[in-house]
Amino acid sequence: MIETNGWASYDANSPLRAHGFQRREPGERDVLIEITHCGICHSDLHTVRGDWGPQSYPIVPGHEIVGRVARVGAKVDKLVVGDLAGVGCFVDSCRTCEQCKRGEEQFCEAGSSFTYASLERDGVTRTQGGYSTRIVVDQDYALKIAAGLPLDRVAPLLCAGITTYSPLRKHHVGKGTRVGVLGLGGLGHMAVKLAAAMGADVTLLSTTRAKKLDAERLGAHDFAVHTDDADWKRVRGRFDVVIDTVSAAHDLGRFVDLLAVDGTLVLVGAPDDLGKLGAFSLIGRRRSVAGSLIGGIRETQEMLDFCAANGVLADVETIAAQQVDAAYARMLKSDVRYRFVIDCGSLR
Repeated sequence: MIETNGWASYDANSPLRAHGFQRREPGERDVLIEITHCGICHSDLHTVRGDWGPQSYPIVPGHEIVGRVARVGAKVDKLVVGDLAGVGCFVDSCRTCEQCKRGEEQFCEAGSSFTYASLERDGVTRTQGGYSTRIVVDQDYALKIAAGLPLDRVAPLLCAGITTYSPLRKHHVGKGTRVGVLGLGGLGHMAVKLAAAMGADVTLLSTTRAKKLDAERLGAHDFAVHTDDADWKRVRGRFDVVIDTVSAAHDLGRFVDLLAVDGTLVLVGAPDDLGKLGAFSLIGRRRSVAGSLIGGIRETQEMLDFCAANGVLADVETIAAQQVDAAYARMLKSDVRYRFVIDCGSLR
Protein backbone atom coordinates (compact mmCIF):
# COMPACT_ATOMS: atom_id res chain seq x y z
CA MET A 1 0.00 0.00 0.00
CA ILE A 2 1.10 3.57 -0.67
CA GLU A 3 1.10 6.05 2.20
CA THR A 4 -0.69 9.26 1.26
CA ASN A 5 -1.15 12.60 2.99
CA GLY A 6 -4.54 14.23 2.67
CA TRP A 7 -6.77 16.98 4.00
CA ALA A 8 -10.04 15.54 5.23
CA SER A 9 -13.43 16.25 6.73
CA TYR A 10 -14.12 14.16 9.83
CA ASP A 11 -17.73 15.29 10.29
CA ALA A 12 -20.23 17.75 8.87
CA ASN A 13 -19.40 20.61 11.22
CA SER A 14 -15.68 20.58 12.09
CA PRO A 15 -12.83 22.15 10.15
CA LEU A 16 -10.96 19.89 7.75
CA ARG A 17 -7.62 18.61 8.99
CA ALA A 18 -4.65 16.44 8.10
CA HIS A 19 -5.42 12.81 7.35
CA GLY A 20 -3.00 10.01 6.51
CA PHE A 21 -4.37 7.11 4.50
CA GLN A 22 -3.30 4.45 2.02
CA ARG A 23 -3.72 4.11 -1.71
CA ARG A 24 -3.55 0.68 -3.36
CA GLU A 25 -0.41 -0.46 -5.12
CA PRO A 26 -0.80 0.13 -8.87
CA GLY A 27 -2.14 -2.91 -10.72
CA GLU A 28 -1.11 -3.83 -14.22
CA ARG A 29 -3.46 -1.21 -15.78
CA ASP A 30 -3.10 1.46 -13.09
CA VAL A 31 -1.15 4.70 -12.98
CA LEU A 32 0.14 6.41 -9.86
CA ILE A 33 -0.14 10.19 -10.12
CA GLU A 34 1.73 12.53 -7.81
CA ILE A 35 -0.82 15.33 -7.39
CA THR A 36 0.39 18.89 -7.83
CA HIS A 37 -2.95 20.73 -7.71
CA CYS A 38 -6.62 20.10 -6.98
CA GLY A 39 -9.46 22.50 -7.62
CA ILE A 40 -12.18 23.18 -5.04
CA CYS A 41 -15.68 22.58 -6.40
CA HIS A 42 -18.83 23.77 -4.64
CA SER A 43 -19.92 20.13 -4.55
CA ASP A 44 -16.97 19.44 -2.20
CA LEU A 45 -18.54 21.77 0.32
CA HIS A 46 -22.02 20.30 -0.11
CA THR A 47 -20.69 16.76 0.32
CA VAL A 48 -18.54 17.25 3.41
CA ARG A 49 -21.32 19.20 5.14
CA GLY A 50 -23.89 16.51 4.42
CA ASP A 51 -26.09 18.79 2.32
CA TRP A 52 -26.75 15.93 -0.12
CA GLY A 53 -27.34 13.24 2.48
CA PRO A 54 -25.49 11.39 5.26
CA GLN A 55 -21.82 10.63 4.61
CA SER A 56 -19.22 8.16 5.82
CA TYR A 57 -16.27 10.07 7.27
CA PRO A 58 -13.43 10.81 6.97
CA ILE A 59 -13.79 12.25 3.47
CA VAL A 60 -10.88 13.53 1.41
CA PRO A 61 -12.68 15.69 -1.20
CA GLY A 62 -11.49 16.83 -4.59
CA HIS A 63 -12.21 15.82 -8.19
CA GLU A 64 -10.31 18.45 -10.18
CA ILE A 65 -6.95 16.70 -10.01
CA VAL A 66 -3.75 17.27 -11.97
CA GLY A 67 -0.25 15.95 -11.46
CA ARG A 68 2.59 13.91 -12.89
CA VAL A 69 2.67 10.16 -13.52
CA ALA A 70 5.14 8.54 -11.11
CA ARG A 71 4.52 4.83 -11.80
CA VAL A 72 2.65 2.73 -14.36
CA GLY A 73 1.47 -0.88 -14.41
CA ALA A 74 2.87 -3.46 -16.81
CA LYS A 75 -0.05 -3.19 -19.26
CA VAL A 76 -0.40 0.61 -19.28
CA ASP A 77 -0.01 2.00 -22.80
CA LYS A 78 -1.80 5.36 -22.52
CA LEU A 79 0.65 7.18 -20.24
CA VAL A 80 4.31 6.93 -19.31
CA VAL A 81 6.24 8.00 -16.25
CA GLY A 82 6.74 11.76 -16.35
CA ASP A 83 3.55 12.53 -18.28
CA LEU A 84 1.15 15.15 -16.95
CA ALA A 85 -2.23 13.61 -16.16
CA GLY A 86 -5.57 14.47 -14.64
CA VAL A 87 -8.46 12.79 -12.85
CA GLY A 88 -11.98 14.17 -12.94
CA CYS A 89 -15.25 13.40 -11.23
CA PHE A 90 -15.17 9.59 -11.44
CA VAL A 91 -12.50 6.91 -11.30
CA ASP A 92 -14.35 3.84 -12.59
CA SER A 93 -17.64 2.48 -13.95
CA CYS A 94 -19.09 -0.88 -14.88
CA ARG A 95 -17.60 -0.68 -18.42
CA THR A 96 -20.23 -3.05 -19.83
CA CYS A 97 -23.54 -1.14 -19.88
CA GLU A 98 -24.80 0.72 -22.93
CA GLN A 99 -23.73 4.10 -21.57
CA CYS A 100 -20.19 2.97 -20.74
CA LYS A 101 -19.82 1.43 -24.19
CA ARG A 102 -20.91 4.75 -25.71
CA GLY A 103 -18.20 6.58 -23.76
CA GLU A 104 -20.77 8.18 -21.46
CA GLU A 105 -19.41 6.66 -18.25
CA GLN A 106 -20.90 9.47 -16.17
CA PHE A 107 -24.30 7.86 -16.86
CA CYS A 108 -23.17 4.30 -16.02
CA GLU A 109 -26.32 2.27 -15.44
CA ALA A 110 -24.70 0.50 -12.50
CA GLY A 111 -23.48 3.80 -11.06
CA SER A 112 -20.08 5.37 -11.57
CA SER A 113 -17.43 5.18 -8.87
CA PHE A 114 -16.99 8.84 -8.07
CA THR A 115 -13.59 10.18 -7.14
CA TYR A 116 -14.44 10.60 -3.48
CA ALA A 117 -17.22 9.66 -1.03
CA SER A 118 -18.10 6.71 -3.24
CA LEU A 119 -17.30 3.01 -3.53
CA GLU A 120 -14.80 1.30 -5.77
CA ARG A 121 -16.13 -1.52 -7.96
CA ASP A 122 -15.41 -4.03 -5.17
CA GLY A 123 -18.33 -2.45 -3.30
CA VAL A 124 -16.23 -2.09 -0.16
CA THR A 125 -13.32 0.31 -0.64
CA ARG A 126 -14.26 3.97 -0.25
CA THR A 127 -12.77 6.43 -2.69
CA GLN A 128 -10.77 9.41 -1.49
CA GLY A 129 -10.14 12.46 -3.60
CA GLY A 130 -7.56 14.98 -4.66
CA TYR A 131 -6.98 17.04 -1.53
CA SER A 132 -4.02 14.70 -1.22
CA THR A 133 -0.51 13.98 -2.43
CA ARG A 134 -1.15 11.04 -4.79
CA ILE A 135 -3.83 8.94 -6.41
CA VAL A 136 -3.94 5.55 -8.15
CA VAL A 137 -6.39 5.12 -11.02
CA ASP A 138 -6.99 2.79 -13.96
CA GLN A 139 -5.46 4.32 -17.09
CA ASP A 140 -8.87 4.29 -18.80
CA TYR A 141 -10.09 6.90 -16.29
CA ALA A 142 -7.02 9.15 -16.42
CA LEU A 143 -6.69 12.13 -18.77
CA LYS A 144 -3.65 13.43 -20.62
CA ILE A 145 -2.61 17.00 -19.85
CA ALA A 146 -0.62 18.99 -22.41
CA ALA A 147 2.86 20.03 -21.34
CA GLY A 148 3.72 23.66 -20.68
CA LEU A 149 0.42 24.76 -19.14
CA PRO A 150 0.03 26.27 -15.64
CA LEU A 151 -1.37 23.27 -13.79
CA ASP A 152 -3.26 25.26 -11.18
CA ARG A 153 -5.28 26.82 -14.02
CA VAL A 154 -5.81 23.44 -15.69
CA ALA A 155 -7.19 21.68 -12.60
CA PRO A 156 -10.71 23.24 -12.69
CA LEU A 157 -11.16 22.08 -16.27
CA LEU A 158 -11.67 18.56 -14.89
CA CYS A 159 -15.07 19.59 -13.49
CA ALA A 160 -16.02 23.20 -14.22
CA GLY A 161 -14.55 22.90 -17.70
CA ILE A 162 -16.26 19.70 -18.79
CA THR A 163 -19.53 20.66 -17.05
CA THR A 164 -19.88 23.63 -19.38
CA TYR A 165 -18.11 22.23 -22.46
CA SER A 166 -20.38 19.19 -22.71
CA PRO A 167 -23.71 21.07 -23.14
CA LEU A 168 -22.11 23.58 -25.51
CA ARG A 169 -21.03 20.70 -27.74
CA LYS A 170 -24.30 18.80 -27.28
CA HIS A 171 -26.27 21.79 -28.50
CA HIS A 172 -23.92 22.49 -31.44
CA VAL A 173 -22.61 25.86 -30.31
CA GLY A 174 -20.36 27.43 -32.91
CA LYS A 175 -19.88 30.48 -35.07
CA GLY A 176 -23.05 32.55 -35.12
CA THR A 177 -24.75 30.81 -32.20
CA ARG A 178 -26.23 33.27 -29.73
CA VAL A 179 -25.33 32.03 -26.24
CA GLY A 180 -26.46 33.48 -22.93
CA VAL A 181 -24.58 32.53 -19.76
CA LEU A 182 -26.58 32.99 -16.59
CA GLY A 183 -24.31 33.60 -13.61
CA LEU A 184 -20.60 34.40 -13.41
CA GLY A 185 -18.96 31.99 -10.98
CA GLY A 186 -16.75 28.94 -11.34
CA LEU A 187 -19.01 27.43 -13.99
CA GLY A 188 -20.14 30.66 -15.58
CA HIS A 189 -16.68 32.01 -16.26
CA MET A 190 -15.74 28.74 -18.00
CA ALA A 191 -18.96 28.81 -20.05
CA VAL A 192 -18.14 32.31 -21.28
CA LYS A 193 -14.57 31.40 -22.19
CA LEU A 194 -15.50 28.16 -23.94
CA ALA A 195 -18.48 29.53 -25.87
CA ALA A 196 -16.39 32.48 -27.06
CA ALA A 197 -13.57 30.13 -28.12
CA MET A 198 -16.12 28.12 -30.12
CA GLY A 199 -17.03 31.26 -32.06
CA ALA A 200 -20.39 32.01 -30.43
CA ASP A 201 -21.85 35.44 -29.77
CA VAL A 202 -21.81 35.40 -25.94
CA THR A 203 -23.83 37.48 -23.50
CA LEU A 204 -23.26 37.32 -19.75
CA LEU A 205 -26.50 37.65 -17.75
CA SER A 206 -25.98 38.86 -14.20
CA THR A 207 -27.71 40.55 -11.30
CA THR A 208 -25.01 43.19 -10.92
CA ARG A 209 -23.41 45.57 -13.37
CA ALA A 210 -20.15 45.34 -11.40
CA LYS A 211 -19.30 42.15 -13.31
CA LYS A 212 -19.46 43.77 -16.74
CA LEU A 213 -15.73 44.42 -17.13
CA ASP A 214 -14.83 40.90 -15.98
CA ALA A 215 -17.37 39.39 -18.37
CA GLU A 216 -15.84 41.31 -21.26
CA ARG A 217 -12.31 40.33 -20.21
CA LEU A 218 -13.37 36.67 -20.19
CA GLY A 219 -14.69 36.93 -23.73
CA ALA A 220 -18.34 38.02 -23.51
CA HIS A 221 -19.50 40.22 -26.38
CA ASP A 222 -22.45 41.67 -24.48
CA PHE A 223 -23.62 42.04 -20.91
CA ALA A 224 -27.09 42.40 -19.40
CA VAL A 225 -28.45 42.83 -15.91
CA HIS A 226 -31.47 40.57 -16.08
CA THR A 227 -33.17 42.36 -13.17
CA ASP A 228 -33.06 45.64 -15.10
CA ASP A 229 -36.20 46.21 -17.19
CA ALA A 230 -34.40 47.89 -20.08
CA ASP A 231 -31.75 45.18 -20.29
CA TRP A 232 -34.39 42.47 -20.03
CA LYS A 233 -36.41 43.85 -22.94
CA ARG A 234 -33.24 44.06 -25.02
CA VAL A 235 -32.22 40.39 -24.56
CA ARG A 236 -35.59 38.68 -24.18
CA GLY A 237 -36.12 36.14 -26.95
CA ARG A 238 -32.56 36.49 -28.25
CA PHE A 239 -30.69 33.27 -27.46
CA ASP A 240 -30.27 29.93 -29.18
CA VAL A 241 -28.72 28.46 -26.02
CA VAL A 242 -28.71 29.65 -22.42
CA ILE A 243 -26.32 27.94 -20.00
CA ASP A 244 -27.87 28.32 -16.54
CA THR A 245 -25.09 27.99 -13.95
CA VAL A 246 -27.04 29.39 -10.99
CA SER A 247 -27.25 27.08 -7.98
CA ALA A 248 -29.55 29.31 -5.89
CA ALA A 249 -33.33 29.05 -6.21
CA HIS A 250 -34.66 31.00 -9.20
CA ASP A 251 -37.67 31.20 -11.49
CA LEU A 252 -36.90 29.00 -14.49
CA GLY A 253 -40.08 30.09 -16.27
CA ARG A 254 -38.83 33.64 -16.46
CA PHE A 255 -35.48 32.70 -17.95
CA VAL A 256 -37.04 30.48 -20.60
CA ASP A 257 -38.30 33.76 -22.08
CA LEU A 258 -34.70 34.57 -22.98
CA LEU A 259 -34.84 31.89 -25.68
CA ALA A 260 -35.49 32.41 -29.37
CA VAL A 261 -37.62 30.00 -31.38
CA ASP A 262 -36.09 26.49 -31.03
CA GLY A 263 -33.82 27.74 -28.24
CA THR A 264 -32.68 25.56 -25.35
CA LEU A 265 -32.00 26.46 -21.74
CA VAL A 266 -29.52 24.04 -20.16
CA LEU A 267 -29.31 23.60 -16.40
CA VAL A 268 -25.84 22.86 -15.05
CA GLY A 269 -26.39 24.33 -11.59
CA ALA A 270 -28.43 22.34 -9.08
CA PRO A 271 -30.94 24.67 -7.40
CA ASP A 272 -33.48 23.30 -4.95
CA ASP A 273 -36.34 25.40 -6.33
CA LEU A 274 -36.91 26.31 -9.98
CA GLY A 275 -40.27 28.00 -9.51
CA LYS A 276 -43.02 27.39 -12.06
CA LEU A 277 -42.63 26.65 -15.74
CA GLY A 278 -45.64 27.42 -17.91
CA ALA A 279 -46.38 25.09 -20.82
CA PHE A 280 -47.03 27.88 -23.31
CA SER A 281 -43.62 29.47 -22.68
CA LEU A 282 -42.21 26.29 -24.24
CA ILE A 283 -44.72 25.25 -26.86
CA GLY A 284 -45.41 28.78 -28.04
CA ARG A 285 -41.88 29.09 -29.45
CA ARG A 286 -40.81 25.42 -29.61
CA ARG A 287 -38.33 25.96 -26.79
CA SER A 288 -36.66 23.29 -24.70
CA VAL A 289 -35.27 22.92 -21.18
CA ALA A 290 -32.44 20.43 -20.72
CA GLY A 291 -30.06 19.32 -18.02
CA SER A 292 -26.41 18.37 -18.25
CA LEU A 293 -24.01 16.74 -15.80
CA ILE A 294 -20.37 16.32 -16.85
CA GLY A 295 -18.89 14.35 -19.74
CA GLY A 296 -17.41 10.92 -20.29
CA ILE A 297 -13.70 10.25 -20.50
CA ARG A 298 -13.59 10.66 -24.27
CA GLU A 299 -15.34 14.03 -24.20
CA THR A 300 -13.29 15.22 -21.22
CA GLN A 301 -10.10 14.48 -23.14
CA GLU A 302 -11.56 16.34 -26.14
CA MET A 303 -12.26 19.31 -23.87
CA LEU A 304 -8.72 19.32 -22.46
CA ASP A 305 -7.26 19.21 -25.96
CA PHE A 306 -9.58 22.02 -27.09
CA CYS A 307 -8.58 24.17 -24.13
CA ALA A 308 -4.88 23.55 -24.74
CA ALA A 309 -5.23 24.45 -28.42
CA ASN A 310 -7.26 27.60 -27.73
CA GLY A 311 -5.59 28.88 -24.58
CA VAL A 312 -8.68 28.39 -22.42
CA LEU A 313 -7.73 28.15 -18.74
CA ALA A 314 -9.57 28.78 -15.49
CA ASP A 315 -9.09 31.97 -13.49
CA VAL A 316 -7.91 30.78 -10.09
CA GLU A 317 -6.71 31.70 -6.65
CA THR A 318 -4.14 29.14 -5.51
CA ILE A 319 -4.06 28.31 -1.80
CA ALA A 320 -2.49 25.90 0.67
CA ALA A 321 -4.58 22.98 1.93
CA GLN A 322 -4.59 24.58 5.37
CA GLN A 323 -6.69 27.43 3.93
CA VAL A 324 -9.54 25.24 2.70
CA ASP A 325 -12.05 26.19 5.39
CA ALA A 326 -11.44 29.88 4.77
CA ALA A 327 -11.94 29.20 1.07
CA TYR A 328 -15.23 27.41 1.78
CA ALA A 329 -16.45 30.41 3.79
CA ARG A 330 -15.56 32.74 0.95
CA MET A 331 -17.25 30.48 -1.61
CA LEU A 332 -20.50 30.81 0.33
CA LYS A 333 -20.18 34.58 -0.13
CA SER A 334 -19.27 34.22 -3.83
CA ASP A 335 -15.93 35.78 -2.92
CA VAL A 336 -13.69 34.06 -5.45
CA ARG A 337 -12.69 34.86 -9.02
CA TYR A 338 -13.34 32.21 -10.07
CA ARG A 339 -12.00 28.98 -8.59
CA PHE A 340 -9.90 28.10 -5.57
CA VAL A 341 -7.14 25.58 -6.30
CA ILE A 342 -5.07 23.76 -3.70
CA ASP A 343 -1.31 23.57 -4.15
CA CYS A 344 -0.92 19.98 -2.97
CA GLY A 345 2.74 20.59 -2.25
CA SER A 346 1.40 22.11 0.97
CA LEU A 347 0.52 18.57 2.11
CA ARG A 348 4.01 17.13 1.67
